[in-house]
Amino acid sequence: MDQFHDYRQSELFESVVVPHLSDAYRLARAFTRNGPDADDVLQDASLRLFRFVATYRGGDARSWVLRVVRNAAYSWMKTNRRGNQIPLDGYPDGTPGPDLHLAATGGDADPLAIEEQRCESEMLRVAIGDLTHGQREIVVLRDLRGLAYREIAETLSVPIGTVMSRLSRAHAALERRLEGAAIR
Repeated sequence: MDQFHDYRQSELFESVVVPHLSDAYRLARAFTRNGPDADDVLQDASLRLFRFVATYRGGDARSWVLRVVRNAAYSWMKTNRRGNQIPLDGYPDGTPGPDLHLAATGGDADPLAIEEQRCESEMLRVAIGDLTHGQREIVVLRDLRGLAYREIAETLSVPIGTVMSRLSRAHAALERRLEGAAIR
């Protein structure tokens, strides 16, 4: 009977969790801002997900997985970082922050246009980094990860209306920061 339970648990993990592991890693990396720490968060989250996959009752599996990753990231940061010690200058390995890299432009692109795009991306990365943790979280989930309002609500365990109002305030704060950066 125990082998059946283990097999069923593995089957559930494969069907419910594994399809969302790449999104889970990207979310962990967005929170921790570096690969090794994201690996630690994802490992902890994966253990939690495997242990409790039998309690999954259906619904949006992606939101459930991301909620567990989010909670694991908070736990990890609480244990391993003092305060809100998230670096604002990209990852320690020198790569830019999540999803703020430039798209490939081809060999015949205008160097001035490339530099302008790089500067705009840098301003956006810094502006997102300057948001409060809650604002940054909602912007990452919606604008960088592409989650629907319903998925964000399930991930954060808040009503959809709360997601919409938080996102609106975060966008307004981001706009003010970007306007302030453009004036300088």
